[in-house]
Amino acid sequence: MGRRTPHPPFRGGDVDPSAVLNSLPDPVLVVDGAGEVRYVNLEAQEFFDLSATMLQGMPLASLLPPDSPVLGMVGQVLQGSRSVSQEGVMIDTPRIGQHLVTVQAGAMGDGSDMVLVTIYERTLARKIDNSFTHRSAARSVTAMAAMLAHEVKNPLSGIRGAAQLLEEGVGEEDRVLTRLICDEADRIVALVNRMEVFSDKRPLERSAVNIHTVLEHVRKVAQTGFARHIRFIERYDPSLPPVYGNRDQLVQVFLNLVKNAAEAAPEQGGEVVLSTAYQHGVRMAMPGGDTRIHLPLLVSVQDNGDGIADDLKESLFDAFVTTKVNGTGLGLALVAKIIGDHGGVIEFDSQPRRTVFKVSLPMYDESFEANRVPFYGAGPRGGRGSR
Repeated sequence: MGRRTPHPPFRGGDVDPSAVLNSLPDPVLVVDGAGEVRYVNLEAQEFFDLSATMLQGMPLASLLPPDSPVLGMVGQVLQGSRSVSQEGVMIDTPRIGQHLVTVQAGAMGDGSDMVLVTIYERTLARKIDNSFTHRSAARSVTAMAAMLAHEVKNPLSGIRGAAQLLEEGVGEEDRVLTRLICDEADRIVALVNRMEVFSDKRPLERSAVNIHTVLEHVRKVAQTGFARHIRFIERYDPSLPPVYGNRDQLVQVFLNLVKNAAEAAPEQGGEVVLSTAYQHGVRMAMPGGDTRIHLPLLVSVQDNGDGIADDLKESLFDAFVTTKVNGTGLGLALVAKIIGDHGGVIEFDSQPRRTVFKVSLPMYDESFEANRVPFYGAGPRGGRGSR
C-alpha cells in the first residue's frame, strides 16, 4: 500500500488538531469547495490505501466511483446543509474493494467552503450484523407461531378433553392429576395464542400519529400501575412532526419498553427518561432492494438500572429469552416485529446506571397516503428482552 505519512500539523494553541484527528479510529477527510481533498487522517490513508501526499489535491470524484452517494452528500453541505449522514453506503474501488459504511458529511464552520467527511466502517458492520440477526429471529418466531397454531393447539384440545373424561371416573386423589393436566394444557394454549400475533400478515394501517400523545398515554398508564415508584423525566422536542404509524401498536411498543425500564430501575431513586428528537439525514437501507427510508424521528427510553448482562445482549430480541421468573420472553420479540413493520429500527446502549433504547421511526408525509408506502417487515438492530 502507499506509505502512510502524517499531514503537517496545524499551528496554534496547546492542542494539535491534526494529532487529534490522527488518533481517531475512523477515516476522516476534508474536501474543499472545488471538490478536492485537502486533508486526510492516518485512518483515511489506511482505508484508501494511499498516502497523504497522493490523496491531498486529488478530486474526490477521482477517488470514489462517479455514482457514489458521498459526492452528493458533499454537494448538499456545500449548498447549505449543516450536516447529512447516510447508512449502507457502498464504497467500491478497484484498489480497496467493497466496503459497506456509514458516511457523515458536515460543514467545517460558518462561511467555510470546507466539508468534513467521516467514514464509519466498524460501527456500521456491527449494526448491520444486529439488524440481519434480529430480522432472522423475527422470521423464526413468525414461522414458529404458525407451526404451533396448527400442530400444538389441536392435540392439546384432545389431551384436555381426555383428562376431563378421566376426571369423571376417578377418585378425589386422582382428580388432582387430571386438573393439573387441564391447567397445563390451558397454559400452553394461552402461550400459543400470544405467539399467533407474530403470524399476522395483514397490511399495517398507518396514519399521522403524535408520538408525544402516545408517550403521555404510556406514562399515565405506567404511573397508575407498575411504575408507581418511578420518577419520570420528559425531554421532548415540541416541534417534532407526526410519526407515520399505527397508534395502538406504538402504544404497545412503548408500554413494553417503559415496563422493562421500570422493572430494571432501582426501588429507591428509580428514574425513567422519555425523550424525543429529530435526527437529520438518517436513512436506512431496507432488505430486498435499493429502497431507503428516511427515519428522522428518534424516541428514547432510558433507565438508571444495573444494565444488561453482556451474555444476553446478542439474543434478547429472540423469543423465550427472559430473566423474569414468570416471563415468557415474547415482549421484546413483539416490539421488534412492530418496529420492523413500521420500517423503523431499534438499538440500545447499556452500562451500569444508564440503559437507553432508541427507536427511529419514519415521519408522516401527505404523499404517503397517495403512494401507500410499502410494508417492509421486521428490521430491529438490537435490544433487551422482557427481563
